[in-house]
Amino acid sequence: MGLLNRIFGHRKTETVSLPRRVQVVRGRYDAATINDDNRRHWANADGLSANAANSPEVRRRLRNNARYEVANNSYAKGIVLTLANDCIGTGPRLQMLTDNPEVNRVIETAFAEWARLIRLAEKLRTMRMGKAEDGEGFGIIVNNPTLSMPVQLDLRLVEADQVATPFFTPMASYAVDGIVFDTSWNPVEYHVLRNHPGDTVRVQTLEYDTVKAEAVIHYFRADRPGQARGIPEIMSALPLFAQLRRYTLAVIAAAETAADHALVIYTDAPANGEADSLEAMDTVELEKRMATVMPGGWKLAQTQAEQPTTTYAEFKKEVLNEIARCLNMPFNIAAGNSSGYNYSSGRLDHQTYYKAIRVEQSHIETVVLDRILNAWLSEAVLIEGLLPQPARIKGARFAHQWFWDGHEHVDPAKEANAQDTRLKNNTTTLAHEYAKQGLDWESELRQRAKEVALMNQLGLSMAQATPAPVPVADNQNTEDGQTPEE
Repeated sequence: MGLLNRIFGHRKTETVSLPRRVQVVRGRYDAATINDDNRRHWANADGLSANAANSPEVRRRLRNNARYEVANNSYAKGIVLTLANDCIGTGPRLQMLTDNPEVNRVIETAFAEWARLIRLAEKLRTMRMGKAEDGEGFGIIVNNPTLSMPVQLDLRLVEADQVATPFFTPMASYAVDGIVFDTSWNPVEYHVLRNHPGDTVRVQTLEYDTVKAEAVIHYFRADRPGQARGIPEIMSALPLFAQLRRYTLAVIAAAETAADHALVIYTDAPANGEADSLEAMDTVELEKRMATVMPGGWKLAQTQAEQPTTTYAEFKKEVLNEIARCLNMPFNIAAGNSSGYNYSSGRLDHQTYYKAIRVEQSHIETVVLDRILNAWLSEAVLIEGLLPQPARIKGARFAHQWFWDGHEHVDPAKEANAQDTRLKNNTTTLAHEYAKQGLDWESELRQRAKEVALMNQLGLSMAQATPAPVPVADNQNTEDGQTPEE
C-alpha cells in the first residue's frame, strides 16, 4: 500500500456542495402542437427559405394558375384592372424642385413628351397588372432609334417567364433563377431568354442574353427577407376564385337540370297497388293550352326549382370580401357594387385602400420611376441644346417629386369647405392641397392668374365668370341617408 501511495499519490477527499435543483418551466403554444385534429391542416408547412420556397417550378405553376383565373373569372379580371387603374391612373407627372424655374420647366416638358411617346403610363399599368397576377414585372431600358425625340431611350417589358437561367440549380452560389448577385447580394446581371418558354416557335432554344443590372427594372414585393423573385399577389385568393366559379356553375347546372324536366308523373299507390301500367322513363311532347287525363293511379306534378338558394348572394359576397382582403381592397370596389354602403362606411373602407395605393405609388417611384428618370437625364445632358446649361451636369441628381391622379371626393362641397378651413388656420398649404388632386400648384396658380387677367381685360366680374351651381335633387342622400336639407 505504501508503494501504491507513492506511485499514484495521496488523494484528498473534498466535500463539494451541489447547487440547488432548479425547476425548468417549459412554455407551450397550441399552434406549435401537432395532433390528430390539426395534422392534416399543417401537413404542408415547411422551413424552406424564401428563395427555396419560391422555386422556378412553384412560381411557374402559380403564374399559370393566376393567369388562368384572371382570363376566365370576370371578378379576378376586374380586380386586377381596377388595381392597376387606381395605382397608375393616367400616369405619373414629374415636378422638378431645383432653384432655377427655367430648368424645371424645360426638364418637365421634355420628360413629359418623351413619356407620352414611349407610352410610359400604359407600360406602368401593365407592370402593375403583372405584379398582381405574375408576382413581378421586368422592364429593360433599351435604345429605340425610331423615337422622334433626341432622347431615344425606351422601356421594353419582359414577362417573368423569360427571366430565367437554363439548367439552373438551386445550389448555385449567389444566384437565383435568372439573377446573379455579388457577395453583398446586390443584383449584378439578369439572364433573359431570347424566346418566351411558351412561344409556339418551330425551334425552341435555350439561348439567353446577359443584361447588366443597371439596365433592368425588377418590380416586385418582397414578403420575406432575402426574397429575390416575386409571387402573385392574388396567390392566397386563387382557391377562392376557383370556388366562386365552381359554385356559380353548380347553381346554374342545378337550375338547368330542374328546368329540363317540365313535368313528372308519379303515383301514390304502393308497390303492389292498383295503377295503370306505364313505361318507365318515357317522355311525352307537350303542346300549348292542352288538356289531358292521367292514367288511373297516376298524378302530374311540376319539378320545383331549388336553385339559386337564398344564401347564394351572401356566399358570393363573403367570398369576394375575403378575396379582396389580400389586396387591401374593400368589397364595394372589388364587387363594383356599393348598394349596401352609406356615405360614412364607404369613406372608412376607402381610407385603408387609398393608403395602400399611396404605399404602392411610393414603391413605384423608388424602384421604377427614379431609375427611369436618372437614365433619361444621363442621356439628355449629352444632347446639345436639349437642356439649359445649368442642368447639363453629368451624373447630377436633381430634387424632384412625382404627382399621381387625385381621388375624387364623394362630397366635393364638404371637401372644399374643409380645404378653406385648413388654409385659413395654416394647417395645410396650397402645394399639399393641389398635390392631393394630382396637380402642380405652380402651374395651377399661373393658369389662374391668366384667367383673372383675361376676366379683367374683358370686364367680367368673378360672379359672371363662375358657372351656375347645379341644383341638388330632393331625394339625393349625402351622408348616413340624410338629405342636404337635413
